[in-house]
Amino acid sequence: MMHALHDLLLLCLLTCVGQNAQGSEIINGRPVPESLMRYMASVQIDGKHVCGGFLVSEDFVLTAAHCDKNSPMEVVLGTHNLKKVNNDRMRFSVKTCKHKYYDKVESGNDIMLLQLSRKVQLDKKVKPIQLAKKAIKATDNMKCLVAGWGFTATNGKAVDVLNRVDVPLIDLNVCKKQWKFQKVVLPKGVLCAGGYGTKNGFCQGDSGGPLVCNGTAVGIVSFNMNGNCDYPNRPNVYTDISQHLAWIRNILKKKRC
Repeated sequence: MMHALHDLLLLCLLTCVGQNAQGSEIINGRPVPESLMRYMASVQIDGKHVCGGFLVSEDFVLTAAHCDKNSPMEVVLGTHNLKKVNNDRMRFSVKTCKHKYYDKVESGNDIMLLQLSRKVQLDKKVKPIQLAKKAIKATDNMKCLVAGWGFTATNGKAVDVLNRVDVPLIDLNVCKKQWKFQKVVLPKGVLCAGGYGTKNGFCQGDSGGPLVCNGTAVGIVSFNMNGNCDYPNRPNVYTDISQHLAWIRNILKKKRC
């Protein structure tokens, strides 16, 4: 009986992780100046923001695989204020290129490329970000940040202006141990930053956004603890971009999934 109850609770936790990880936002953040983070993208469905993303080439935006809702998606580029969107110039329909081994967030491979319907015009308002070329460790002492649109508190309200917050990298062994207390075994190919040992982190509204360290995108927002953004609690989990470089480069080179 107790074993069955344990399995039921674990199933509920993992289901909640998957359901509540959809998009995450910024806790204790501040507005991003218009001149910075010009690679940020708003991933939208029916004209509404559902996830973050970031430009990696003239043709592609990188985001999280769980942002795919099996509905036509669009991307908005070139603005930090979602109330100020020129649809003819800033809005792009997209084709989804989801990682073939993605199943659910707790299983890993939470990564997806979005192929833009047309090349974006790179200028002072739109600029791609460089991707990490190798894995990083918490001991690398890098200054990192996460940014996005959406809730600024658990079950809060979305914001129209892009926000960012500094987050510390967390040693992966420490992160695994903390999540083990939740009866969750982290998948391979993830990074942890924020949400633990700090009040800073992400929340509902911006999954798919980048974890940026020293101006380089190293991770993709994946999930937190049951959508609970009242930090500190458990470490925030990101997809490790360095583990998917070959997959990314292959698609960017072929310019198709």
